[in-house]
Amino acid sequence: MIQKKKNGSPKGGSANPPALRVIPLGGMREIGKNMTVFEYGQDILIIDCGMGFPDDRTPGIDIIIPDFTYLRENRDRVRGILITHGHEDHIGALPWFLKEFDVPVYATPMAKKLIEMKLDNTRPKVSKKKLQQVRAGDTLNIGDFQIDFIHVNHSIADAVSIALTTPIGTVFYTGDFKVDYTPTTVDPIDLGKIAELGNNGILALISESTNAEVPGHSLSECEVGKAFKEIFSEAKGRIIVATFSSNVFRLQQVITAAEERGRKVLILGRSMLNVFEAAKSLGYLVYQPSTIIDMQSLDSLPPEEVVILATGSQGEPMSALSRLAFSEHRSTEIMEGDTVILSSSMIPGNEEAIFRVVNELFMKGAEVIHESLSEVHASGHACQDELKQIITLTRPHYFIPSHGEFRMLYRHAELASRMGIPHERIILLKNGDILEFREGGQAVFSGYTEGAGVLIDGSGMGDVDEYVLRDRLRLADEGVVSITIVIDEAANRLYGDPVVQAKGFIYESDMNHVITLCQDKVRDIAEELWEKKKPLVSHMTSEGVRDKIQKTLFDYSRRRPVIMVSVVRI
Repeated sequence: MIQKKKNGSPKGGSANPPALRVIPLGGMREIGKNMTVFEYGQDILIIDCGMGFPDDRTPGIDIIIPDFTYLRENRDRVRGILITHGHEDHIGALPWFLKEFDVPVYATPMAKKLIEMKLDNTRPKVSKKKLQQVRAGDTLNIGDFQIDFIHVNHSIADAVSIALTTPIGTVFYTGDFKVDYTPTTVDPIDLGKIAELGNNGILALISESTNAEVPGHSLSECEVGKAFKEIFSEAKGRIIVATFSSNVFRLQQVITAAEERGRKVLILGRSMLNVFEAAKSLGYLVYQPSTIIDMQSLDSLPPEEVVILATGSQGEPMSALSRLAFSEHRSTEIMEGDTVILSSSMIPGNEEAIFRVVNELFMKGAEVIHESLSEVHASGHACQDELKQIITLTRPHYFIPSHGEFRMLYRHAELASRMGIPHERIILLKNGDILEFREGGQAVFSGYTEGAGVLIDGSGMGDVDEYVLRDRLRLADEGVVSITIVIDEAANRLYGDPVVQAKGFIYESDMNHVITLCQDKVRDIAEELWEKKKPLVSHMTSEGVRDKIQKTLFDYSRRRPVIMVSVVRI
């Protein structure tokens, strides 16, 4: 497997003769922030422009977006963005991108609707004039690129794979997909078109790796519908279904199961309402108008006639399900006898939040059903058998696993190797790598660009660096101690006792001792300088006092809080 990067220029620039460049700006060795640049000659196309999500290493950060440095350096050659589907990790960074780049965005109907909603809620407002609608089966020609959109199955409507054909060869980019032979309201994945592309020759397959560690085949969405019907037939009280808001197929199955049992459906959660309205406007949902009710109608219905569709399957604190569980919703709450279905997978890192909500649901008297108890969720990502099927159909010359943490990419690479792709033609990329395919099919690393991502903190873009994060982590882990010292310059003495405050450092019961410890240390420093007849104002600096206080507190507590010292002279 090729990982090592050769030395090269980080700058843009077309090769002579032209080469096809592939430059991931996100989505490699991570989940989310998907964005890949394709460059041939004087033309640059981008697939997806997604956001990433912060973790415990990035406190205070709202989202993470790709670094656009390479695109800024080659601004005049960017021809447009192609969107595979409407999930946030594929469209979430578009508002920031479109503030800088006036280029067309090509998206399928559902993705286009969700992008429009996102741009409408962006301040300052971003124009939607450049949004262009495409559909699976369409072909575009932009510069030297021929672009084919291929229908695939995923956990959102209108997902597509994209084939980019250039004079160098064809790159097949799967995007997020699964192979579902029995989807609910759409056709199965277009394996015929994928096989046709494979017969014509695929230079490189860039394939998602989210479930590369999972053996077998993903569950069909129709199996979830069967589980819903069984649960709905047995439930006596209200039914609350929490799921990913963007999964229109899941919304449809809940609504259908509710109608079959004579139940009405209340939709809670802004994101789910937005997706519902988008899907309804596109004709993707089929239901009786009287089935959907508003909050004012809820209390007039008996529990056995109510289904609530809610956001919050990942335990998000402000989501509808969390507010129901903790009795924080203004209009309703969980009641004894409710059946709560968590129709989603547990995203790594969210376990604690989810179990906190589940525990509260049980304490309120609800029955909770989740993926491990019943087939109430089907992943939208291909498992190992499906990944092998795509490799078999495309028969690529090069294989590039994408969209996953490194262990996922590595397992996917192992899978491709077992499928017969030579080791030297399996390429593990990092964000920012510049990979070139040259005439004759040779693949070389020609350089690198910025690929670490940009941290969005409030309204600031890129204002937070590693030093700010380091301080935030220290504040969270160790706390802060603030000391204010007033020096009487004429008397060369301290003016009163130092003022010491501590937050998040030590127990309240030990606070007085810590304050006394710090005050005594400051007095000792001042006394030593006075005895040596040295002026306190020039020798008792904030930095010097901070270092000595730091040592004193570490000797006492074995902890290193952030120390802030202010010296005031009078």
